[in-house]
Amino acid sequence: MTFEDEIKKSKDHFESIIREQLKRIEHMKEARDWVDYTSLKPIIIGIIGGDGIGPEISKHAKTILKFILKDEVTQGKVDLREINGLTIENRAKKNKAIPDDVLSEIKECHVLLKGPTTTPRKGDKWPNIESANIAMRRELDLFANIRPVKVPSKNINWIFFRENTEGAYILGSKGANVTDDLAIDFKVITTQGSERIIKMAFEYAKKNNIDKVTIVTKANVIKTTDGKFLAIAEKISKDYPEIQWDDWYIDIMTAKLIDPARQNQFKVIVAPNLYGDIITDEAAQMQGGVGTAGSANVGKIYAMFEAIHGSAPRMVSEGRAKYADPMSMLRAIIMLLEHIGYVKKAKKLEMALDICGIYEKKVILTGRDNGGTGEELANYIMNTIQEPKLEEKWNSFK
Repeated sequence: MTFEDEIKKSKDHFESIIREQLKRIEHMKEARDWVDYTSLKPIIIGIIGGDGIGPEISKHAKTILKFILKDEVTQGKVDLREINGLTIENRAKKNKAIPDDVLSEIKECHVLLKGPTTTPRKGDKWPNIESANIAMRRELDLFANIRPVKVPSKNINWIFFRENTEGAYILGSKGANVTDDLAIDFKVITTQGSERIIKMAFEYAKKNNIDKVTIVTKANVIKTTDGKFLAIAEKISKDYPEIQWDDWYIDIMTAKLIDPARQNQFKVIVAPNLYGDIITDEAAQMQGGVGTAGSANVGKIYAMFEAIHGSAPRMVSEGRAKYADPMSMLRAIIMLLEHIGYVKKAKKLEMALDICGIYEKKVILTGRDNGGTGEELANYIMNTIQEPKLEEKWNSFK
């Protein structure tokens, strides 16, 4: 193949990507209302075990969710459904990020609670299928990834809004190997995608009386796409004069999040996909590890709440799955409950998780047999939820 042939092939590939993205923009322009959970009976919550330690920690998450929503389940207000088939084995067998039958089950639910899933990488035994997470965010238009992080001892209380459906990840599997020597990937930023995530961050700040929003990009170098994201943030900020805003580049932002002189000044943080992924993992590590942080993926119709860590297949192969920490999925339940309107129940769970995981810590999980099991932690949490002076106890630690 000549250079001209290779260039023509790459141009055709790039044209198909542009057409796909223009079609996606038209879809985003369609006016759709946010789902009203008060009108749903029952609210269907799908529980997806996923891979590796996922089924183990999902089991404990389901136990606690069923415990908290016992009356609602009994009264038919909530329906808890287990969704199987989003395992790497089944995805590999059907060569799809989300098999069609599993996607149909998922779309019958209103919200999802999801364990970690394995994304194949070069050199492993699985075919090169797309990440199930990325596919789900695209299929369900879950454009906002929301991750709270709290470190009371450092006066840190951050909430991150990470754009979920574009940036560097949306075309991560659609790059072009132009020649054996030249590989090119693509990054997409749209007006509509940027506006909705940035507005969501400012609206959250406004509703919660938070006076600062921080934008994270690399617009000094990635001038076209990151520059567009930053320019849209500047424009939107004018609609919220009561809220201060600033912007940081991703490299220095990762440093300032661990800077004691600066870190507690950040409050609401919004970023494109890749940068949001980096800084939320860094932030979760400061909270106690990625196993301690939950994550919400929100769209107008569907919402998915998940653990932010990986599937840890080594723990399973070494027989240590029962020692896996379910805290990340339990933190995700807090956001799930808030999202569907059970705010008081969410607060009760949050207090119990803080007491059990941050303050009192009577059960400590190490991932090995020198620590507790996920079941022991789940029982500890449920016993704590039932304490008659839970809020008084929680306040005593703060």
